[in-house]
Amino acid sequence: MTARTQRTRLLAAGAVAASVSLVLTGCGSSGSSSSGGSSAANPSVTVPAVAADPSLAALVPADVKSAGKIVVATDASYAPNEFKDDKGAIVGMDVDLADAIAKKLGLTADVQNATFDSIIPGITAKKYTLSMSSFTDTKEREASVDMVTYFSAGTGTAVKTGNPDKIDAKDLCGKKIAVQTGTTQAKDITDTINPACVKAGKPTIPNDGDKFDLQTDVTQALVSGRDQAMLADSPVVDYAIKQTNGQLQKIGDVTDTAPYGIVLAKGSDLSKAVQGAVQSLMADGTYKSILEKWGVQAGAIDKSGINGATS
Repeated sequence: MTARTQRTRLLAAGAVAASVSLVLTGCGSSGSSSSGGSSAANPSVTVPAVAADPSLAALVPADVKSAGKIVVATDASYAPNEFKDDKGAIVGMDVDLADAIAKKLGLTADVQNATFDSIIPGITAKKYTLSMSSFTDTKEREASVDMVTYFSAGTGTAVKTGNPDKIDAKDLCGKKIAVQTGTTQAKDITDTINPACVKAGKPTIPNDGDKFDLQTDVTQALVSGRDQAMLADSPVVDYAIKQTNGQLQKIGDVTDTAPYGIVLAKGSDLSKAVQGAVQSLMADGTYKSILEKWGVQAGAIDKSGINGATS
């Protein structure tokens, strides 16, 4: 699997210490913001205004329509997809897309910060309308929630610049690896990588990986030398490298590429409307502009679906 299987996610701004503290300023909630300010990878990109589509708005369930908004859960520690800017506003690719989807449906987006592993339970408990938080679409998740696909990412590996520990991305046995709690990467270490190390007669990754609640802490563990490598979604690794002033580099290939999915309650009447909104944003160019703004256009897909996981 990929990415944030149970998920995957980092920084924004200047030197590492400043970047990490910037993104860590956030626990709690914040309204959505599509500005991104200087945090955006390409701030000169103009995202077109989004107007409501009456045919899609007609698909919105009555209770959501009467509320006038969708409550969107996200773990704002995963730049450039979702993180907090220097004013404490939640920004990023997923935030801009959530805002655009809401507008297509004649609604507004109320983006709220949440810990990653609390989001799906919050969806099933109807605390949130949906989530955009770099969730990889998997068969396991589809058993309990609906997933509307909108992006593609894989797992990337980062080390300190120069690779002082001579890490081989294809052989992490015995190495100290930092991952975010609940992510696909954390699951892969437990379910795939370490069993393969045992079978090969090699030492396993200690502790099944050093796990951190925030992706910013994962990155800091690598920068500080506490860990020798980190695993995260490919766009998050790329962004971390750009934002840490040359202190990190990527090694190996991107692996386990799979789609991200917008999370909704299982069988939600809103799923079809959200899927239609995503497809409409792809057709009118808004989707492309948002991805270009955040420098993640390599993950663009051309068709959105509902519950399309293959594994």
